[in-house]
Amino acid sequence: MDLTAKYFSELSTTELYEILKSRGEIFAVEQGIRYVDEDDVDYDSLHCFFTENGRVTAYLRAYCDKNDRSIVKLGRVLTLEHGKGVGSELVKQSIEAVKQKKKCRRIRIDAQKHAEHFYQSLGFVTTSDEYLEEGIVHVDMELKL
Repeated sequence: MDLTAKYFSELSTTELYEILKSRGEIFAVEQGIRYVDEDDVDYDSLHCFFTENGRVTAYLRAYCDKNDRSIVKLGRVLTLEHGKGVGSELVKQSIEAVKQKKKCRRIRIDAQKHAEHFYQSLGFVTTSDEYLEEGIVHVDMELKL
């Protein structure tokens, strides 16, 4: 799987459409989250994704923390197929892209609690107690580079 990593202005309209379609499929339909997905963070994000036959099959965005530019946050992490190692490959390759393009010291994620062990297996450490976000239990996690 070859990662595509582009800033918002570099995305084609087709890529942007497919990203939004996949985000809607996972977060709105599969997880039942009711929110406005287009939150203006996308404009300043590095969009990392895998495609298959033109369809975005795995995706995340990486953006600098507004209070500390040495910290990059990952968000909207998704895969259309679960349990096949695609998510692990997405995060690993995206971390490398972030290192090259963002020059940060730490990567943070607001992880859904059920994915905590997944992120721990990739080197992330839990840094908070559990909390609710959009009705789903989350924990803060961090990876020092």
